[in-house]
Amino acid sequence: MASMATLFSKTSLPSHSLTKSFDTHFAPSIRVNVAIKNKAKNHPKLRVSSGLIEPDGGKLVELVVEDGKRDLKKGEALSLPRVKLSRIDVEWVHVLSEGWATPLGGFMREREFLQTLHFNSLRLDDGSFVNMSVPIVLAIDDEQKHRIGDSKKVALFDSKGNPIAILNDIEIYKHPKEERIARTWGTTAPGLPYVEETITNAGDWLIGGDLEVIEPIKYHDGLDHFRLSPSELRDEFTRRNADAVFAFQLRNPVHNGHALLMTDTRKRLLDMGYKNPVLLLHPLGGYTKADDVPLDWRMKQHEKVLEDGVLDPETTVVSIFPSPMHYAGPTEVQWHAKARINAGANFYIVGRDPAGMGHPLEKRDLYDADHGKKVLSMAPGLERLNILPFRVAAYDKTQGKMAFFDPSRPQDFIFISGTKMRTLARNKESPPDGFMCPGGWKVLVDYYDSLVLSSNGKVPEAVPV
Repeated sequence: MASMATLFSKTSLPSHSLTKSFDTHFAPSIRVNVAIKNKAKNHPKLRVSSGLIEPDGGKLVELVVEDGKRDLKKGEALSLPRVKLSRIDVEWVHVLSEGWATPLGGFMREREFLQTLHFNSLRLDDGSFVNMSVPIVLAIDDEQKHRIGDSKKVALFDSKGNPIAILNDIEIYKHPKEERIARTWGTTAPGLPYVEETITNAGDWLIGGDLEVIEPIKYHDGLDHFRLSPSELRDEFTRRNADAVFAFQLRNPVHNGHALLMTDTRKRLLDMGYKNPVLLLHPLGGYTKADDVPLDWRMKQHEKVLEDGVLDPETTVVSIFPSPMHYAGPTEVQWHAKARINAGANFYIVGRDPAGMGHPLEKRDLYDADHGKKVLSMAPGLERLNILPFRVAAYDKTQGKMAFFDPSRPQDFIFISGTKMRTLARNKESPPDGFMCPGGWKVLVDYYDSLVLSSNGKVPEAVPV
């Protein structure tokens, strides 16, 4: 699988701006000067790569302690009040530790939490703003709050009893669950996957503070070498002399329509004058709902896509984005875009109903399919990111392949939804030739073959990897 990320030819790094001929939506021309004052003393590992878009606030905040201090921090953790982390909590520690949520230095205190809920952004010390649309918080219950008492620090442990991090200068405040759910998802209807997994039964308090992560987060699932941090991605893009980075997030297998969009985007960037635009194919790797294809199978499928030449390994970097999935539509897609800025991407491809899902109670989409791309074009703090709306691709019966939809001849096109794709694979039915590369389709069929039905006839819940 290491062949999925290969070297690119070296080119110069000119600066370019979008032209009117490029079919894109992006925020108004106003620019926000984002810079954090006096943060270096709290976060000694600060970095920025030249030649790429700067991280939010100008510097990438990394929260893993230095090698020489790890034993000391482990010993300190054993002496502190403990908070046990869920699997999803550990994923958020991972996100924070590597700087995806820059400029956050830990789990949100109340001031940051309220700004996120009400403004989808954070005000920095100099008065400027960065985007932050989803709360990154840690919940505790009454018993944990009582055990913490007057301590100014707590230790965070995983489910196996391993010390993960220390949270310093803590602040404990009420967890307004209903308001959090309503403002993040736009509904409090039962059945929202992330809500039921992490909020409904969570504690009534939130604890925030400055995070010191004892060791880099690893999952030991055979995929850790794909989990490149923002700094590692920036180093890789710089080493390859990328003069543009365009990011594509997905949580589904790659079909030829996706590939058409990605290859067409690169061609159009070349036509604009870029010499070496690099695709960041960046599947979401944290928590996903049960009916999504698990990460390990998706990565196998992505490997086949590159092996079969559907995407060019020489111009593609495949990496895993460690964030859990909210399925919060236009609110969450801002987080997905903002995090890619911190990894060095200056172009972001947005599709139909990004981060969306069906309404949990009614037979309709929970969010308007076009609102995600519209919100990204206006979102505060994302002005520096060029938003590339998803061009609709469908199966063209006249050509026998995926092509961009032509509204002048709609009868020639077949739309195959993700649900339809999964149903075909589950039933071992073949899609039209040219929908997905044969190797990639076989992986998808093999995944559904691997599922063992439970006694009640339902597919067991997929364990997030």
